[in-house]
Amino acid sequence: MAAVERRGGGVGVTGARSPLVRWGVFALALVVWELAARAAGSAFFPPPSAIAAAGWALWFSGPAVLTEGAWADVLPSVGRVLAGWAVSGVIGIAVGLLLGRSRRATEYLAPLLAFARALPPPVLIPVFLVLFAAGTPMQLATIVFGTVWPVLLATAAGARDVDPVTIDTAEVYGVAGLRRLRRVILPASAPRIVAGLRVSLSLALILMVVSELVASTNGLGHQLVVAQRSFDFTAMWAAIVLLGAVGYALNAALLGVERRALGWTTAGG
Repeated sequence: MAAVERRGGGVGVTGARSPLVRWGVFALALVVWELAARAAGSAFFPPPSAIAAAGWALWFSGPAVLTEGAWADVLPSVGRVLAGWAVSGVIGIAVGLLLGRSRRATEYLAPLLAFARALPPPVLIPVFLVLFAAGTPMQLATIVFGTVWPVLLATAAGARDVDPVTIDTAEVYGVAGLRRLRRVILPASAPRIVAGLRVSLSLALILMVVSELVASTNGLGHQLVVAQRSFDFTAMWAAIVLLGAVGYALNAALLGVERRALGWTTAGG
């Protein structure tokens, strides 16, 4: 049902209109882009219609579309993003809970973690190339190292800020150890953990592209490099647009999971 909004004595229906407004603005931006690109006539700034045609011809047409088309590039890239993001999520949540609930662990590990967090992940790609050679392991190492920090810091902050009264109440009722972690600390920290996961997902997509630009034989980042080296700027823009679509889809999926998993946090409001 559409939401009703009252402002200054007036009543407006916003729930049904907002998606139309958002997509209307998006369509208007595409029209402006199309007109501006056609007026400029630059090979470096193709119109959306040319980009869509190039992307369709490159990835979505022909008899080998399932083996050599979009899936041959999208699936490896999405697989690397999700695998690296999942590993960093597990590590970040585990270490974050340890730091959030143990002052001694924080004192011992904080300097080391602060130094590691200050290292830009792309500068470690040569190190990962030496350790893992070119390929998926190197790319996963890059993604994990760069995306673990938002989850770790958000989890540590959430675990540290659990209401002491809640902890004391759990102890009174004999809820301790892993039961307290599972039933008290994790639910209380869940909103911050999910916020950290959302940030890390965006970083995972960026680092996937960076790692595929350096050493890869497939994936969207690899296709971006191939198009750039062959001076096929329309195909390069098509790869960029497809990357944006993949990132939008992943973020929308995570938002849907977040609404289902954390609906209880806003049920009272």
